[in-house]
Amino acid sequence: MGKKLFMVLLGCKPPGRHTEQHDMYFGISDALKDLVNPMQAFWPEAKGEMHVDIWRHVTSVMGYNVKVVPKGTPQKNNKKLYFVNLGGYREDDFEEYHYKQLVVAESTEEAASLARETDFYKQVVTPHIDDHYGVDVDDIFEIMDILPLDCKQTYSLEITTDKSAGNDPLHIGYLKFIDLL
Repeated sequence: MGKKLFMVLLGCKPPGRHTEQHDMYFGISDALKDLVNPMQAFWPEAKGEMHVDIWRHVTSVMGYNVKVVPKGTPQKNNKKLYFVNLGGYREDDFEEYHYKQLVVAESTEEAASLARETDFYKQVVTPHIDDHYGVDVDDIFEIMDILPLDCKQTYSLEITTDKSAGNDPLHIGYLKFIDLL
C-alpha cells in the first residue's frame, strides 16, 4: 500500500499555559507512528509533551477519493483538498467553539461556501465577526500548502469523484506519543 495522508488533532499544555491547547497537523507517511518526530518538530513549544486527541487517515471526503501520489503526477481535475476551521460563540457560554472539516473544492471561496452548508454553521443564524454571537470561517487552508516541506516536495494529492465515498472514520481518544511507538 502507498503513502497515506493523515489529519491529526494535537493537544498539549505548554509551559506557562492554564488550559490545554490544540492544533491541526497534516502529514504523509506509511503509519501514524512515523509522524511522531515531525509532529514534535511542528510544535516545538510543546517540548515533546503532547498527545493525539483525534486522527484520521484521509482517503474519502464528501464524495471524492483522496490518494497520495508522487509529485508531478498529472491531475485529472482542478479539485483541491481544503482544511476549514469554523469558529463561533454561544450566548452565556465562556467558550469559542470550533468545527474542523475537510472540503473538496476548486477554490478557497468555493471551500468556504461548502463549509457554510454544515449543520454546525446553520445552527447559528448570525455570522460571527469576533464581537457578535455566531459562526464564521476562522481558518481555511489548501492541504498541500500546510504539509511539511518534505511532503510538499515529494507528493501530490489526487482527487477523483466517487459519489459513494463518504468520510473516513475518526479515531477519537487521548493517545500518548509513547503509545504510538
